[in-house]
Amino acid sequence: MKGIILAGGKGSRLFPLTKITNKHLLPIYDRPMIYYPIQTLVDAGIRDILIVTGGNYAGDFLQLLGTGHQLGLANLNYTYQEGEGGIADALRLAEHFADGENVCVILGDNIIETNIREAVQEFDKQAVGAKILLKEVTDPERFGVAEILNGFVVNIVEKPKDPKSNYAVTGIYMYDATVFDKIKTLEPSQRGELEITDVNNAYIRERSLSYAFLDGWWTDAGTFDSLLRASHLVSESRKKPA
Repeated sequence: MKGIILAGGKGSRLFPLTKITNKHLLPIYDRPMIYYPIQTLVDAGIRDILIVTGGNYAGDFLQLLGTGHQLGLANLNYTYQEGEGGIADALRLAEHFADGENVCVILGDNIIETNIREAVQEFDKQAVGAKILLKEVTDPERFGVAEILNGFVVNIVEKPKDPKSNYAVTGIYMYDATVFDKIKTLEPSQRGELEITDVNNAYIRERSLSYAFLDGWWTDAGTFDSLLRASHLVSESRKKPA
């Protein structure tokens, strides 16, 4: 399985911090943000990774990460997303890199406490389809929310006013090679973007989407509050006995 980290966008919610750098290069406690999704994939046994970035500071990733060998990667690749076409639009750029293999996709500002190796191994055994990781939250209206019926995800709604559950779809997704065909059929949402929720719902219609619950804490780092929260969570986790 190959890994894809989506690290584009302008980071407008973090301005002026992002006036001179990409959001995903900002510090989370003692490391640049991008180190965390890379470590998540490495810990899951994935060593071949593509970073999809954009904006004015894409070259800074190369300066920081180089070949990725120092972080445990066998291969580190880069591609560039023009504009802000949405998560699915960024993923679309990885088709050549994926080359028909399964992929594990993670948003570049997603920080987690635990290891996803078990979920990745489970997906490797899954013949076709997709797998998403869910987390129960107190504010589901901020996220894509999964409706579960009889042990299956039957629908995902993006930022619902009246959530059907408290199960947020985290920014970690596993897909087979048909994901790129599904992206090609998408129409832009009201935000003018190709939505990853529409991709996941396409797998639901095929009855080929599985799920698992993410252990430990999970946060994004796309706002000032969540950036601070992520640093606190990482700091506290480093203090825990091994």
